[in-house]
Amino acid sequence: MGFEEFGLNEKILDAISYMNYEKASEIQELAIPAILSGRDLLACAQTGTGKTAAFMLPILDHLSTEENHDLSTLIIVPTRELAIQINQQIQGFSYFLNINSVTVYGGREGADWDAESRALTSGTNIIVATPGKLISHLNLGYVKFDKIKHLILDEADRMLDIGFYDDILRILSYIPEERQTLMFSATMPPKIKDLAAKILKNPIEVSTAISKPAEGVLQAAYVVYENQKIPIISSLIADKRDLDSILVFSSTKKKVFEIVKSLKKAGNTTEGISSDLEQKEREEVLMRFRSRSTRILVATDVLSRGIDIKDINLIINFDVPSSAEDYVHRVGRTARADKTGIAISLVNEHDMERFDRIEKLIEMEVLKIPVPPELGEGPVYKVRPTRKGGRSRGKRNFSSGRKPNKRGNRSSV
Repeated sequence: MGFEEFGLNEKILDAISYMNYEKASEIQELAIPAILSGRDLLACAQTGTGKTAAFMLPILDHLSTEENHDLSTLIIVPTRELAIQINQQIQGFSYFLNINSVTVYGGREGADWDAESRALTSGTNIIVATPGKLISHLNLGYVKFDKIKHLILDEADRMLDIGFYDDILRILSYIPEERQTLMFSATMPPKIKDLAAKILKNPIEVSTAISKPAEGVLQAAYVVYENQKIPIISSLIADKRDLDSILVFSSTKKKVFEIVKSLKKAGNTTEGISSDLEQKEREEVLMRFRSRSTRILVATDVLSRGIDIKDINLIINFDVPSSAEDYVHRVGRTARADKTGIAISLVNEHDMERFDRIEKLIEMEVLKIPVPPELGEGPVYKVRPTRKGGRSRGKRNFSSGRKPNKRGNRSSV
């Protein structure tokens, strides 16, 4: 479906064309007409499906018809990185419109606080904010949200995971009840449904296929001991210059430091990013990675949602993520916008049960690649199969030559 079929403002269509978007994604086809109708919306769609355009294009279309330039749209997001990304896309989509947007997030300098204060009181149409920093401004009493017409909660499940539930309700107490509210979430657990029931009025509900990586992602796993992980990464990327954008996810800041140190020693341009870095440093690291000055970026889960870095060739899960949903979000960094990518997971003997749960969620068995002979043998992949009723019996061994049950097509690398 082409964007012109939505009846959007011509200036927005021109911006879309300049940004080389041609066809609407599934979530855009479902959400844009619903939002244009003025109804509240509850949308379930995973990372990398075009969610930002799904809510911003119809909102910008509404704003393009208004003569005043009041602060009318508030977008609440879980992380500063996502706030920056969304604001960049707003600036692109509104390039030919007289519409302004500003970000409000923590970790900035005093001058930035002053700029945020001015934007919150006058001079902008759209605010993209993280909850904590926004509440800091609200506490001082000068912020007026009485003209807000559109409220968007993006990655709502992530915000609740972080602990922003009470903050969100408090922010909403400053906003008129007569408004359009849009909630986007990658998953739909009970706590999201409870929040939706509190803040949405007779919403339209839309959902795309969730909790599965995009079809263009080739998924595979190495079953390894912990000390084999870095040598396997080195083996994977050696002499493969076409892999010029590699994102490695690790569970701890300490491991990020160790991985970066080892890969740098092997001659790879590598940088790490975690909450230890100041905001300005994080932005500079991301800029170098986007421009391909840095080939390998090693990150904690601060990056697993919402960061829009195009054409990542390879995702490596150095550690199996703590939840199956987080796996989908990590893998969602590659194969975006109908492109292909590779996702490799390094599964040690302690993470096998967790990885099995991921396979159940995505409804496929991920191909297990043998450890290169020069690195020695890896552990045998064993998980406990579940009886009807949830009790387990015995062990299942995928390395013994038995064919695994078919739960979907197996990918190869």
